[in-house]
Amino acid sequence: MANRSKLCIVLCLSLSIVLAQLVGAWLSGSLALLADAVHIFADAFGIAIALIAVTVASRPTKPQRTFGLYRLEILATVANGLILLALAVFILWQAVGRWFNPVHVTPGIMIAAAVYGVIVNLISFRILQSGATESLTVKGAYLEVMSDMIGSIGVVVAGIVVLTTGYDRADSIVSVFIALFMIPRILMLLRDSFGVLMENAPTGLDLDEVRQHLSEVEGVVAVHDLHAWTITSGMPSLSAHVIVDPDPFQNGQGTRILDELNECVHDCFEIGHTTFQLEAAEHAAHEEPRHP
Repeated sequence: MANRSKLCIVLCLSLSIVLAQLVGAWLSGSLALLADAVHIFADAFGIAIALIAVTVASRPTKPQRTFGLYRLEILATVANGLILLALAVFILWQAVGRWFNPVHVTPGIMIAAAVYGVIVNLISFRILQSGATESLTVKGAYLEVMSDMIGSIGVVVAGIVVLTTGYDRADSIVSVFIALFMIPRILMLLRDSFGVLMENAPTGLDLDEVRQHLSEVEGVVAVHDLHAWTITSGMPSLSAHVIVDPDPFQNGQGTRILDELNECVHDCFEIGHTTFQLEAAEHAAHEEPRHP
């Protein structure tokens, strides 16, 4: 995986934030800083799962696993999203508790540890930005870093408010905003991941448009049983039954038609993994779905 090195760097950076914020929480007595450290640790754990998944997926596998272990990346992304969703609920629950039972903290140490988190997360954010559109795993890590950075900024703001006003409930208010910011993005990540597991058509792919393009290939009469899905991020696939007239097996046009069909979906829709079944017109009736 091309983005593996980026994920490794971000994982190390995230763990350095966890260490700094755990020490800061111990010295300052800040529950908000401790919660932010737990938040970032959970995200780092998710990145570690993703790295293990893509490493295993790239290795040779058993012959019966015809698509290898590529789906491990998606399963890791789903697990990561569920962890983040549970974490967001935990933050809301903690925010309510701190609202009714404010805890005084030492704001100077709290702010210093949180500022370190902001700076390092900003570096990680820039590292992952280019790969976020290429892989769901990187997209997940990108969203995690973004939520981590916002969380650290929230802790900085809460620390400044406590430092200047002594209003400890500022920590609860910021925590609620962090959780509410995270939840919609987590749900979108889970939606994309479950879409891959359900073998939905790739996002943005119009199957009617694909059918129209395929039908314009010379010799193609009709297209049916058209399916498109995603094996893993960046690996869309397509299969179709193509009715051809005259019979491609008699006039030797089958190779040309297959080449043009593959070129069509590759150039127009960026799909490289395809399976086409060419059928003579008289054979098409045998391919109609039958019901018991």
